[in-house]
Amino acid sequence: MRALLALPTLFFAMPAFAHHAMDGQLPNSLAAGFLSGLGHPIIGLDHLAFLLAAGLLAAPRQRFLLLPLAFILASLAGTLLHIQGVDLPGGEIAVALSVLALGLLLLLAMPLGDAGFAALLAVAGLFHGYAFGESIVGAEATPLLSYLAGLALIQFVLCAGAALAWRKLDPARPLLARRLAGAAAGLTGIAFLALNLAG
Repeated sequence: MRALLALPTLFFAMPAFAHHAMDGQLPNSLAAGFLSGLGHPIIGLDHLAFLLAAGLLAAPRQRFLLLPLAFILASLAGTLLHIQGVDLPGGEIAVALSVLALGLLLLLAMPLGDAGFAALLAVAGLFHGYAFGESIVGAEATPLLSYLAGLALIQFVLCAGAALAWRKLDPARPLLARRLAGAAAGLTGIAFLALNLAG
């Protein structure tokens, strides 16, 4: 019950810290860059919800471990775009909409082929990666490269972990679990969309 009461506070706190895995300090070493990359998708609830939902949607597919790479590679490209000063307008809104979209795919069990799913992941990855880039702008080459390595690793671990857990789920209860996961992701997307539109 206490966790449920604290949930609204979590939604409002996350945007403030979502781009600063190192307490707002720019990573200045290989280790700091790697830890920042590992932490970023976890402390950002919208990013975490997307990665877990992506893993669940990938789980029933034959290439369930390969498809998330479309998101991961695009997110690295988006991070580099941010570092190079390229502007992606409406980035935070696009991130929230991507979380909502995956939530709806889970909730409604909407059919989507592998190519369409990979394309959706890639487009979303650009915007998520652009947001990830905020915490590393101005860093030197070593922490930047280690940040990207940590970022890629944790994203794959989260997606693959969710997919593998889903594939081991009791086959008698997949629909209910899918709908609950979809509702959770969808509500997260709506909450962050509202926050970004209001702010």
